[in-house]
Amino acid sequence: MTTAEKIQYWVDISDYDLETADAILQTKRYLYVGFMCHQVIEKIFKACYAKLKEDTPPYTHKLIYLATHSGFYDMLGEEQINFVLELEPLNIEARYPEYKERLQKRLTSSYCEYLIKNTKHLQQWTKEHIL
Repeated sequence: MTTAEKIQYWVDISDYDLETADAILQTKRYLYVGFMCHQVIEKIFKACYAKLKEDTPPYTHKLIYLATHSGFYDMLGEEQINFVLELEPLNIEARYPEYKERLQKRLTSSYCEYLIKNTKHLQQWTKEHIL
């Protein structure tokens, strides 16, 4: 697989996950909206890694790690970094029973709409400024 193909793969799956997050929001299954938003950003950051490093992204779900090791962390603004930090735990919390009850209380309709809106903005910004 060429570098361009790797980048396109990660972009495509990021777009697919964003559509999935929207679909989940519409069905009011809020627990997984945050998880999918994390996946959107993880995959677009992996596209950046593939582009900037011309290598296969590492097997990690850590968003800050991907941004730092890709070399574009310093391009992110404070609000973007704060949002990434907000998304970071949603990957784990949605998957483990001990976190689910607490997470379900936090993931309201309005919070999920906020997550998707900001995920769309960060994904688009990443495409425009890094890819």
